[in-house]
Amino acid sequence: MAVNLLDFDAAGLAARFVEWGEKPFRARQVLRWMHRSGQDDFGAMTDIAGSLREKLGAEAEIKPPAIVSDRFSDDGARKFLFDVGGGNAVESVFIPEDERGTLCVSTQAGCALDCAFCSTGRQGFNRNLSVAEIIGQLWQVKRVLGACSGDERMISNVVLMGMGEPLANFDHLVAALRLMLDDNAYGLSRRRVTVSTAGLAPMIDRLRDECPVALAVSLHAPDDALRDRLVPINRKYPLRELIAACRRYLEKAPRDFVTFAYVMLDGVNDSEDHARRLLRLTSGIPCKFNLIPFNPFPASSFRRSPPARVRNFAEILASAGIVATTRKTRGQDIDAACGQLAGRVRDRSRCSRQAAMSVREMRLP
Repeated sequence: MAVNLLDFDAAGLAARFVEWGEKPFRARQVLRWMHRSGQDDFGAMTDIAGSLREKLGAEAEIKPPAIVSDRFSDDGARKFLFDVGGGNAVESVFIPEDERGTLCVSTQAGCALDCAFCSTGRQGFNRNLSVAEIIGQLWQVKRVLGACSGDERMISNVVLMGMGEPLANFDHLVAALRLMLDDNAYGLSRRRVTVSTAGLAPMIDRLRDECPVALAVSLHAPDDALRDRLVPINRKYPLRELIAACRRYLEKAPRDFVTFAYVMLDGVNDSEDHARRLLRLTSGIPCKFNLIPFNPFPASSFRRSPPARVRNFAEILASAGIVATTRKTRGQDIDAACGQLAGRVRDRSRCSRQAAMSVREMRLP
């Protein structure tokens, strides 16, 4: 069976080339062809010896997940659906802006965390994505957008905020991150690559030690009682542990703050009292808040907070010196907004919503 070279970061690819009796620098050449040039034809890699090209053609392949659909939003956002086999498909979203272009990437087919306000969790959980399936989303979208042939700024930022909990697929996530940061691949700054987590505190520590990038934490509540209901992983890693992990992360983070995402739910977590308790919870930790208008999906019981209440909430945070921005909703007409990504998942969790809260399914410490 052919080896998919998209499954390897630089170190892994060099090790594989050594196994094949090749010099490690050949791996760097192939890495540049694959990721910088978007090339999947070994025969076109003109600075590589013909004998090696023949060997690669016989033993290897460059195979990203296939694009099933490519939908455009009226506001410019673009949603891609990728076939990852076994009846599963995952989504990623490209969001163009004046000064940058951001790609939101998925890391799992489905999600086991079952956050109450997120459409992905309603699909159940099937499996972790491979390195090739994670980095392949960036590979494919970069190629489609034409970045390989000119505008390297077209994708300037990557956020691991799509389907799934990135830190529950840690090893594959880190390998993909290293490719994103590698100058022979995508050459992105650590400040321009963001990992979002629902709060897997021990894995935040591992990310800090192994591959620190920008960190976003889905907070959504100022106390454990409410967060237990909205973000069930809080029952295993409560706010005290999560906030402590965020403080430790800042010791090595490329940015001097943590971003806390906070979805605004009408009558649930959007009162003035909630805002003041958030200030007490995060006191002393450099942070900014990204307030997210709730994006509805079928069977959801939540409503979006009124704009005036969102503004008031932000003003309370700002009056205490905290940067609080309200995320502009993009791609809602094609179900590409935050919390709406669902893809197509063959649920293998074989469990009720309550059982899906268990992190045993994810083999976490």
